[in-house]
Amino acid sequence: MQPSSCDTFVALPPSTQGQCIIFGKNSDRPCDEVQEVVYFPEKDYDAGEMVECTYIEIEQVAHTYAVALSKPAWLWGAEMGANELQLCIGNEAVWGRESADGDEALLGMDLVRLGLERADTAEKAVDVITELLEKYGQGGSCMEDESGFTYHNSFLISDRKEAWLLETSGKYWAAERVEAGHRNISNEYDITTKIDKEHPDMRDYAKNKGWWDGKTKFNFATVYSFATTGRIGASGSRYCEGKRMLEESNGHISAETMMDILRDKDSDINMEGMFMTTGSMVSVIPRDPALPGVHYFTATPDPERSVFKPFIFVNNINQLKETTSPSYGPDDPAKKKPRFQSKPNRKHKLFIKHELVAAIIDSYKDRGKKITESMRKLEKEKMTQMEEILSHGVKEPDLLVNLFSSSVKEELAVYSQK
Repeated sequence: MQPSSCDTFVALPPSTQGQCIIFGKNSDRPCDEVQEVVYFPEKDYDAGEMVECTYIEIEQVAHTYAVALSKPAWLWGAEMGANELQLCIGNEAVWGRESADGDEALLGMDLVRLGLERADTAEKAVDVITELLEKYGQGGSCMEDESGFTYHNSFLISDRKEAWLLETSGKYWAAERVEAGHRNISNEYDITTKIDKEHPDMRDYAKNKGWWDGKTKFNFATVYSFATTGRIGASGSRYCEGKRMLEESNGHISAETMMDILRDKDSDINMEGMFMTTGSMVSVIPRDPALPGVHYFTATPDPERSVFKPFIFVNNINQLKETTSPSYGPDDPAKKKPRFQSKPNRKHKLFIKHELVAAIIDSYKDRGKKITESMRKLEKEKMTQMEEILSHGVKEPDLLVNLFSSSVKEELAVYSQK
């Protein structure tokens, strides 16, 4: 399996429009996989409780933060998401010298969710993820089949003041702080000589493996990447195109800028084919702690033919039923061993309707154009409403309890009109 999935972006002042941080990610996954958007409130736990992740159980913490997640419906973790403290995390598949084949452990997507549930800052998320990595390891199939598709993970993590890039190889890792400007990652190691945190044995391990002579300046990407770059050529071109588009808007990067980048098909950032963009997210996080963050999720494939719908953390949010997939409990083929002996229907309500509309857009040019225009109009209206909240704060939190769900219903109404 060639690395051909996912791009994650973050922009911080002075590259952004206003005093805010813009986070964005496309989740590129198998084309038949359903991605759901779900919400989990904060929760307290008793000592000794366990949490069942995708493949293994681990010790639960005393308190988890409220999270909004965009996740493949068959697993516990998430491709991307945010928590109530405006922490955002997205992960990327990376491959290097170290084999990614191993026993079932934590998936990178599990680590995304665990970081969001347990950390209040980006730097704390680095600590949470690396401590879990050291204790439990990473491993297991990352696709809902018996292909044994495995990879290591990199993470782009942001909060109200800064971002961190965390890259892993097995249990070894390096992290870099990003305090200004913009950064994007694809499916290749990107940390070079600026390393702000690292596994204490990371350099000795590389030296013992013969990857580093112990004398030249240590460069994480050079040392831990493949000796040949042929395997990561596709991600390299997407990375360069993403970086170029960020630079073109440097100084005034906005949510709309990020959405445009995620929709770009010429660069393959918006991917089509056997691997395609199955979900997208853009977050706007003001530096001012008195102002809320706004998190836009599509919950549907192909952002070019999707609506970015807003979510804001307030108390008493209801479950996001229209974007939550059916649950099969302990009978789920992904949970029973041997795993993946069948593949149940995981399509949620919005996915089903979107699938029909996408077919109409493909088949009927004029009708498809009208639908797309109506989708964009709805999205623009929502973004205009969110600008007021981003500037002046939340005046009536109770009115935002169903913000995302009501936006989904408006999207469904647009589809039903056509």
